[in-house]
Amino acid sequence: MGFSDRILGKKSTNGGPHIESVSPVLALAGGEVRIAGSGLRPPQYQRPRVQFGDVEGGVVISSDAFLVARVPEGATSGPVVVAAEGHISNAHTVKVAVPIAESLHPVTNPALDAQGNIYATFSGSRGQKVPVAIFKIDTNYVVKPFVMEMMNATAIAFDRQGQMYVSSRHDGAVYRVAQNGSMTTYAEGMGVATGMAFDRNQNLYVGDRSGTIFKIGRDQQMFVFATLEPSVSAYHLAFGPQGDLFVTGPTTSSFDCVHRIDPQGTVHTFFRGLGRPQGLAFDSLGNLYVAASLSGRRGIVKITPEGKASLEVAGHGLVGLAFAPGRSVILATTDAVHHLSWNNAGLPLLPE
Repeated sequence: MGFSDRILGKKSTNGGPHIESVSPVLALAGGEVRIAGSGLRPPQYQRPRVQFGDVEGGVVISSDAFLVARVPEGATSGPVVVAAEGHISNAHTVKVAVPIAESLHPVTNPALDAQGNIYATFSGSRGQKVPVAIFKIDTNYVVKPFVMEMMNATAIAFDRQGQMYVSSRHDGAVYRVAQNGSMTTYAEGMGVATGMAFDRNQNLYVGDRSGTIFKIGRDQQMFVFATLEPSVSAYHLAFGPQGDLFVTGPTTSSFDCVHRIDPQGTVHTFFRGLGRPQGLAFDSLGNLYVAASLSGRRGIVKITPEGKASLEVAGHGLVGLAFAPGRSVILATTDAVHHLSWNNAGLPLLPE
């Protein structure tokens, strides 16, 4: 019988630890969750034990009413308890993301096709030639090479017909990729081409991190749609439910913003106060999720349509996300892709 099986039936006693809340309740291994309650630290300033199922997590800071615990490697979704002075707290549930592909190098959101296959890049450092630029992860989580001959594959987007497009920050081009992985040039001359998104009319928008958002029509005519402050790494793009384009682009500031660009190309500030904001996606209710830091806490930040922000998923190294079938989400870190069960549906990327 495992530790969690033994403790779930054991109630806290007077003076023992009691958990009132855990925030956030979604995490990756290595992410930090905050536990609030009472009696959480033993006397003589000893550290409590925080147990994620059968695996003990690290305690970062602790007090009687509050502690921060790091989700350990090997933890799975299930009960979290605090043990102090021989007493065990009540249990709260934390969902932990499961790695499904490793040894990758995504730099923004993963992408899913209509069949639920996942695509992620091995982008490499600037100018690095890698054996495989894009990997395909099928619905059984089997990882296969998909695109070989591309330098610095960056963002992936699908149009309404299921055609894949990939940007390259190496040569400032967007490539159209066939189902067999072969590719042709779709547009070029876009500086350091990074994030991409289609609008409802099937125009493709591409972010040149040096300061320009390009719009490419279905006739492949290209023009400047908007200009922004340059980014130190990449622009990340997503369309909101009202047809506005939302853009993040980390700068040297630790207090970056999410831009909202209306259909006329006018730039507005939607939210300010994120550290190194990267990939972003909307849910079906119009909430925006961004891979970023909020008040020093790293993970996936939820921003409501009214501009209220909170940390939704705890985790380090996150660069993007994509909603998946079955009310789940695919999370990309700098070297892996993870699956997280999440009672939340994504906004369709290509509304009719």
